[in-house]
Amino acid sequence: MLTATTTLASLIVAENPARYAVEPPLVVDCSVLAAVLFDEPERPLAAEQLAGRSLHAPWLLDVEIASVAAKKAAAGATDSAWLGLQDYDCVELVRHAVEPLALLELAQRYRLTVYDAAYLSLADRLGAPLATFDQKLGRAALAHFQGRGLA
Repeated sequence: MLTATTTLASLIVAENPARYAVEPPLVVDCSVLAAVLFDEPERPLAAEQLAGRSLHAPWLLDVEIASVAAKKAAAGATDSAWLGLQDYDCVELVRHAVEPLALLELAQRYRLTVYDAAYLSLADRLGAPLATFDQKLGRAALAHFQGRGLA
């Protein structure tokens, strides 16, 4: 009778740290991103919500972040303003065009600024959650999504 010794090979899986799964989308407004970029007190909470997400915003976010930086610089925090903008350049963020009629409709329905309506409109269009520290916008988003059974 023949006997054979079987030695099982050790399995080695060497994996590149690339992301395979799609990160869930999150529409992020200026208040949340500015908290992270300019090291605001809300930074830890904001960073926790952004982690592992694909970030989306209307194109106007660039203007709003620059406005925050300008206010920081005018208040004497020039270094913070410059560093925040440099960090912003490194943020992986998908910028989206806006639909003016949708903005007007949402702004009127929820008594929002058209700027805030842009974030709500984008979240609605993408079927994604909206992260904001703006209480008025947050309440409008909750009402909007609950009215549609999305929240």
